[in-house]
Amino acid sequence: MTQSGYKNRVLIAQTETAAKPTSNEPPFPRISSIPPPRWAEEPLPLHRIRLPFFQIYGNLAVGPSSILNKLLSLGAILRHFLHRFPFSLPMVSPSQRLAQLSVLNSIFSSSSSSIPLRLPSSSFSFSTSPKQSSALPHRLSHRDWLSPNEVIKIIQQIRDPPAVLAFIHQWSNRKDYKPNKEIYTLVVSRLAEGCLFDDIETVMLRIKSERNFRLSDEFFYHVIKIYGNVAGRIGKAIETLFDMPNYNCWPSVKTFNFVLNLLVSAKMFDVVHEVYMGAPKLGIEIDACCLNILIKGLCESGNLNAALKVFDEFPQQKCRPNVRTFSTLMHALCDNGELERASELFSRMENEGVCPDTITFNILISGLRKQKRIEEAIELLDRMKLKGCYPNAGTYQEVLYGLLDSGRLIEARDCMRRMILDRMDPSFVSYKKLLSGLCKKNLTEDVDWVLKQMVMQGFVPKMEMWKAILRCMLAGNEDYSEATGKVIEKLYDAMMFISV
Repeated sequence: MTQSGYKNRVLIAQTETAAKPTSNEPPFPRISSIPPPRWAEEPLPLHRIRLPFFQIYGNLAVGPSSILNKLLSLGAILRHFLHRFPFSLPMVSPSQRLAQLSVLNSIFSSSSSSIPLRLPSSSFSFSTSPKQSSALPHRLSHRDWLSPNEVIKIIQQIRDPPAVLAFIHQWSNRKDYKPNKEIYTLVVSRLAEGCLFDDIETVMLRIKSERNFRLSDEFFYHVIKIYGNVAGRIGKAIETLFDMPNYNCWPSVKTFNFVLNLLVSAKMFDVVHEVYMGAPKLGIEIDACCLNILIKGLCESGNLNAALKVFDEFPQQKCRPNVRTFSTLMHALCDNGELERASELFSRMENEGVCPDTITFNILISGLRKQKRIEEAIELLDRMKLKGCYPNAGTYQEVLYGLLDSGRLIEARDCMRRMILDRMDPSFVSYKKLLSGLCKKNLTEDVDWVLKQMVMQGFVPKMEMWKAILRCMLAGNEDYSEATGKVIEKLYDAMMFISV
């Protein structure tokens, strides 16, 4: 390099150093120093405005955060510009705004920046209307990647269940389409909210055809429960149960027993046996709950002998009967009038080490009451307490009805007192029957006590009960008939006035 060339480079460097600002100002002029354009006094339409600061924006230093710096600087300059030169913005429709957002998304997604443009999820909703259905593609294209959790949030925000299926269809066309059990469980639930059961079948066919994720027994239990309890499509529930192996999923005993119990509740007893015989095909190992459902179905269909045969098959199935097994059979025997066989079954239950519960005792006490063996019912009531099984309101009610049927009113009153002391509330029918019996015997003091307890519990005696009470109170009056008629008439008018 020549000496003259070296001197020229030194001179240029000194000139650039002198031109640099001495303060810590940025390498571009401040916003306040930008002179206003000549057309500032006459606002022009938005499409004719040319911003003089784009040159400043383009001269920013390029670095790792250059794009973020540009965005922040551009936002500050725009705010300053709009503050100094206000103009009216044209009205933009929601569809145009979504289109503009879509264009921005495509621009920023094509850049090399790792900073995503986050749009508020609350600004989108789906429905069956044409305008909102047209916004569906923009919703799906607002990100480069949709994670499963984001898809779940979008489905939860859809207001109209019919739009869920359209969302799934368009989401399946994306490269990030990765469904899972949680997503389709939510989809089925949302479709069930709108009673779109045919669409649920469409979803199940899509899952079977794709086979790109694994389903669990809980998912099919959820679908079968919707078909059976919500849609009332029991046939579809059975079909889904036996179609589970085609989804590479095998049902559990819980799902299998749910279908059996569904059939028993619907009184489809002929189909119960067919489903039960299909257990080996599904790899189901029979348990005590499954046999209990069969016994329940046979007892409700009146086939008691077949139910007892199933009971004898427990050892062959390597199952042990439980308290539900004995209670179901005892209830059927008592309803059939075979109280002795029910008592024998109760003794066998205790010998096999199965502890009876309150329901078991209530079944026997009810059977004894129906046969007017009230003494044995009272003994059984005392016996259940010794075994650590406490009676409930139903237990006392059976004993109370038995005492009333046999005309033992004082003992019935004592039974009700015992019931109230145990913090149990008698039913309205119990009060009515006891009041009726006490009024017939003209036991005014007991009638007064029962009436007070009844009112304290919140029950209001009906007109017929008031008539019986007044007849009991005025039974010793010489002008019984005339006085009773007048009092009843006034009482009736007063009650009618209160009811209005």
